[in-house]
Amino acid sequence: MRQMTPARETAAADSDDAVMVRVAARDALAFSRVVEAQLGLVHRVAYRMLGDAAEAEDVAQEALLRLWASAARWRPGQAGIAAWLTRVAVNLCLDRLRRRRFSSDAEVPERADERPRADAAMAEEQLRAAALAALGDLTERHRAAIVLTYYEELPNAAAAEVLEMKLKAFESLLLRARGAMRVALAARGLTTLAGDTA
Repeated sequence: MRQMTPARETAAADSDDAVMVRVAARDALAFSRVVEAQLGLVHRVAYRMLGDAAEAEDVAQEALLRLWASAARWRPGQAGIAAWLTRVAVNLCLDRLRRRRFSSDAEVPERADERPRADAAMAEEQLRAAALAALGDLTERHRAAIVLTYYEELPNAAAAEVLEMKLKAFESLLLRARGAMRVALAARGLTTLAGDTA
């Protein structure tokens, strides 16, 4: 992930602030550009947190609707639209995961992919599915730390901000999350990868 220079961060924040002024004025074109630019990120985060494409789509739509609804309360100079949407999406996912835990502790059956594939592609898909399943074994906070840091490649400071934590507390959470991920991978027989998981 390319690191932004302070000048680029300032320009991006200024740009986001200007866009949010237009969104607050109910400029549909400005909002559609935000949706086009941010939907992929929000959907990816939600899918990796929830493991369900339909739920991820619901979360992404809800996060974007919240941005539209709260545009008038946008504070200039905050982290930016992407960071705001990521924080909202993670919180929505955490809420859904907590509700899931209380509504059912049954395993969710996996749908088999019926398309014919080459051996290498099948092995890669099995590995990806096992890693996603291992991610699903983690607590909600551990899962959020892994998704934001390793899948979305956010710097620790940005991930800590999304989770509304101090940097040191986030780093401690991430360390515990990595250990939990190694255990989850090893439980699925992925011991050779378990030591490499970051």
